Amino acid sequence: MTRALVTLTVLAHFVIVVLHGRAHTKLGIELSTWQTGYVVLVIVLMPLAAAMLVWTRHARLGLVLLAVSMAGSLVFGVYFHYLAVSMDHVSHLPPGDSQGLFRLTAMLLAGMEAVGLAVGIAGLIGSAARTQSQR
Repeated sequence: MTRALVTLTVLAHFVIVVLHGRAHTKLGIELSTWQTGYVVLVIVLMPLAAAMLVWTRHARLGLVLLAVSMAGSLVFGVYFHYLAVSMDHVSHLPPGDSQGLFRLTAMLLAGMEAVGLAVGIAGLIGSAARTQSQR
């Protein structure tokens, strides 16, 4: 169950990330070099790696990677979409038809990242409990 839940969570997150990226592009909201690197590594690649790892003997590492990547994604997204005043803030978007998509996907990302963090932590707690009961 945990493997399937991790995979479903990561795939849903990935779809939302792609849609949010499309809104960024359509609105002309560019990221700095370090932000782009962070998005690629932490928000895109780490969750995908986590989903692959949970299907191997390194499932625990996959759960750690999921929890860390979702926590990092959540902090990044909440800061840039809701706290820092910039073109990336949901209340300071440039004009364009994709403002609604941007706002919706920013909200969905925060929710899905909170879910992903919870799934990773719950999976780790369950894994630790199973290991403890086998001793």
